[in-house]
Amino acid sequence: MADAREDELAFTRHNYRLLLIGIGIVILGYILMAGGGSGDPEVFNAQEIFSPRRITVAPIVCLIGYLFVVYAIMKKPSTKVG
Repeated sequence: MADAREDELAFTRHNYRLLLIGIGIVILGYILMAGGGSGDPEVFNAQEIFSPRRITVAPIVCLIGYLFVVYAIMKKPSTKVG
């Protein structure tokens, strides 16, 4: 007969929630990074393209999101002592 521990899934509901939060943070980082283009190829707006939001804040938010996803994957489910 299989042990009760063997029947459990590796991910719990809590892990999936943390994973979705991490993916949301990564998506937010990419949204912050988007934009700055121009419809006219002759126009170049360096202040908009190289804004601190796009070159500093957005990559940091993406990195935090990826680290959060790794944490969500590595987190072990809590063991209930009954």
